[in-house]
Amino acid sequence: MADSEKNPVYGPFFGVMGAASAIIFSALGAAYGTAKSGTGIAAMSVMRPELIMKCIIPVVMAGIIAIYGLVIAVLIAGTLSDNTSYSLFSGFVHLGAGLSVGFSGLAAGFAIGIVGDAGVRGTAQQPRLFVGMILILIFAEVLGLYGLIVAIYLYTKA
Repeated sequence: MADSEKNPVYGPFFGVMGAASAIIFSALGAAYGTAKSGTGIAAMSVMRPELIMKCIIPVVMAGIIAIYGLVIAVLIAGTLSDNTSYSLFSGFVHLGAGLSVGFSGLAAGFAIGIVGDAGVRGTAQQPRLFVGMILILIFAEVLGLYGLIVAIYLYTKA
Protein backbone atom coordinates (compact mmCIF):
# COMPACT_ATOMS: atom_id res chain seq x y z
CA MET A 1 0.00 0.00 0.00
CA ALA A 2 1.41 3.37 -0.98
CA ASP A 3 2.01 6.02 1.65
CA SER A 4 -0.46 8.40 -0.02
CA GLU A 5 -3.19 5.74 0.29
CA LYS A 6 -2.48 5.18 3.99
CA ASN A 7 -2.13 8.90 4.76
CA PRO A 8 -4.45 10.72 2.34
CA VAL A 9 -4.48 14.50 2.12
CA TYR A 10 -8.01 14.65 3.55
CA GLY A 11 -7.08 12.66 6.69
CA PRO A 12 -6.51 15.72 8.90
CA PHE A 13 -10.03 16.96 8.05
CA PHE A 14 -11.49 14.34 10.37
CA GLY A 15 -9.06 15.29 13.13
CA VAL A 16 -10.02 18.95 12.76
CA MET A 17 -13.70 17.99 12.89
CA GLY A 18 -13.02 16.01 16.05
CA ALA A 19 -11.33 18.98 17.72
CA ALA A 20 -14.11 21.31 16.61
CA SER A 21 -16.83 18.90 17.75
CA ALA A 22 -15.21 18.55 21.16
CA ILE A 23 -15.20 22.24 21.94
CA ILE A 24 -18.40 23.23 20.11
CA PHE A 25 -20.72 20.65 21.64
CA SER A 26 -19.25 20.80 25.14
CA ALA A 27 -19.37 24.60 25.07
CA LEU A 28 -23.01 24.45 23.94
CA GLY A 29 -23.79 22.20 26.90
CA ALA A 30 -21.92 24.48 29.28
CA ALA A 31 -23.68 27.55 27.90
CA TYR A 32 -27.10 25.95 28.27
CA GLY A 33 -26.30 24.82 31.82
CA THR A 34 -25.06 28.28 32.74
CA ALA A 35 -28.03 30.07 31.21
CA LYS A 36 -30.65 27.76 32.67
CA SER A 37 -29.07 27.74 36.14
CA GLY A 38 -28.51 31.49 35.95
CA THR A 39 -32.19 32.18 35.39
CA GLY A 40 -32.99 30.03 38.40
CA ILE A 41 -30.49 31.96 40.51
CA ALA A 42 -31.95 35.27 39.35
CA ALA A 43 -35.47 34.16 40.25
CA MET A 44 -34.32 32.75 43.60
CA SER A 45 -32.32 35.84 44.55
CA VAL A 46 -35.45 37.96 44.60
CA MET A 47 -36.73 36.02 47.61
CA ARG A 48 -33.43 35.03 49.25
CA PRO A 49 -30.50 37.23 48.14
CA GLU A 50 -28.24 35.79 50.85
CA LEU A 51 -28.19 32.44 49.00
CA ILE A 52 -26.75 33.75 45.74
CA MET A 53 -23.15 32.70 46.38
CA LYS A 54 -24.18 29.35 47.81
CA CYS A 55 -26.36 28.58 44.79
CA ILE A 56 -23.76 29.55 42.19
CA ILE A 57 -22.43 25.97 42.24
CA PRO A 58 -24.47 24.77 39.20
CA VAL A 59 -22.98 27.57 37.09
CA VAL A 60 -19.46 26.56 38.11
CA MET A 61 -20.18 22.91 37.37
CA ALA A 62 -21.55 23.81 33.94
CA GLY A 63 -18.37 25.73 33.16
CA ILE A 64 -16.25 22.69 33.94
CA ILE A 65 -18.00 20.82 31.12
CA ALA A 66 -16.49 23.23 28.59
CA ILE A 67 -13.03 22.57 30.03
CA TYR A 68 -13.40 18.87 29.20
CA GLY A 69 -14.00 19.72 25.55
CA LEU A 70 -11.17 22.23 25.55
CA VAL A 71 -8.69 19.66 26.83
CA ILE A 72 -9.53 17.16 24.10
CA ALA A 73 -9.62 19.83 21.38
CA VAL A 74 -6.14 21.04 22.36
CA LEU A 75 -4.79 17.48 22.47
CA ILE A 76 -6.16 16.71 19.02
CA ALA A 77 -5.03 20.02 17.54
CA GLY A 78 -1.53 19.40 18.87
CA THR A 79 -1.16 16.25 16.79
CA LEU A 80 -2.48 17.70 13.53
CA SER A 81 0.04 18.26 10.78
CA ASP A 82 -0.11 19.27 7.14
CA ASN A 83 2.41 16.72 5.96
CA THR A 84 1.70 13.11 5.06
CA SER A 85 2.38 11.67 8.52
CA TYR A 86 -1.25 12.03 9.69
CA SER A 87 -3.13 8.83 8.88
CA LEU A 88 -6.79 8.40 8.07
CA PHE A 89 -7.05 6.10 11.06
CA SER A 90 -5.82 8.89 13.35
CA GLY A 91 -8.37 11.24 11.83
CA PHE A 92 -11.24 8.84 12.49
CA VAL A 93 -10.07 8.13 16.04
CA HIS A 94 -9.74 11.84 16.77
CA LEU A 95 -13.20 12.45 15.33
CA GLY A 96 -14.58 9.75 17.62
CA ALA A 97 -12.79 11.25 20.61
CA GLY A 98 -14.13 14.72 19.86
CA LEU A 99 -17.68 13.50 19.36
CA SER A 100 -17.47 11.44 22.54
CA VAL A 101 -16.56 14.34 24.80
CA GLY A 102 -18.67 16.81 22.84
CA PHE A 103 -21.97 14.96 22.95
CA SER A 104 -21.54 13.78 26.53
CA GLY A 105 -20.72 17.37 27.50
CA LEU A 106 -23.85 18.56 25.73
CA ALA A 107 -25.96 16.03 27.62
CA ALA A 108 -24.29 16.85 30.93
CA GLY A 109 -24.80 20.57 30.38
CA PHE A 110 -28.50 20.04 29.72
CA ALA A 111 -28.81 17.95 32.88
CA ILE A 112 -26.90 20.46 35.00
CA GLY A 113 -29.01 23.32 33.68
CA ILE A 114 -32.33 21.68 34.41
CA VAL A 115 -31.31 20.36 37.82
CA GLY A 116 -29.59 23.64 38.72
CA ASP A 117 -32.62 25.72 37.81
CA ALA A 118 -35.09 23.61 39.77
CA GLY A 119 -32.59 23.01 42.58
CA VAL A 120 -31.78 26.62 43.40
CA ARG A 121 -35.45 27.60 43.23
CA GLY A 122 -36.29 24.73 45.58
CA THR A 123 -33.42 25.58 47.91
CA ALA A 124 -34.81 29.09 48.30
CA GLN A 125 -38.04 27.61 49.63
CA GLN A 126 -36.58 24.65 51.53
CA PRO A 127 -32.86 24.93 52.43
CA ARG A 128 -32.61 21.20 53.16
CA LEU A 129 -32.86 20.53 49.42
CA PHE A 130 -29.35 21.94 48.90
CA VAL A 131 -27.47 18.70 49.63
CA GLY A 132 -29.78 16.69 47.35
CA MET A 133 -29.29 19.24 44.58
CA ILE A 134 -25.51 18.97 44.90
CA LEU A 135 -25.64 15.16 44.71
CA ILE A 136 -27.78 15.24 41.57
CA LEU A 137 -25.46 17.84 40.03
CA ILE A 138 -22.49 15.57 40.71
CA PHE A 139 -24.19 12.71 38.90
CA ALA A 140 -24.94 15.03 35.98
CA GLU A 141 -21.33 16.24 35.87
CA VAL A 142 -20.05 12.68 35.81
CA LEU A 143 -21.78 12.16 32.46
CA GLY A 144 -19.37 14.66 30.94
CA LEU A 145 -16.46 13.06 32.76
CA TYR A 146 -17.33 9.68 31.24
CA GLY A 147 -17.10 11.24 27.79
CA LEU A 148 -13.74 12.77 28.68
CA ILE A 149 -12.39 9.40 29.82
CA VAL A 150 -13.52 7.69 26.62
CA ALA A 151 -12.06 10.53 24.55
CA ILE A 152 -8.68 10.32 26.28
CA TYR A 153 -8.65 6.55 25.80
CA LEU A 154 -9.45 6.95 22.10
CA TYR A 155 -6.86 9.70 21.73
CA THR A 156 -4.13 7.38 23.02
CA LYS A 157 -5.07 4.79 20.37
CA ALA A 158 -4.31 7.12 17.42
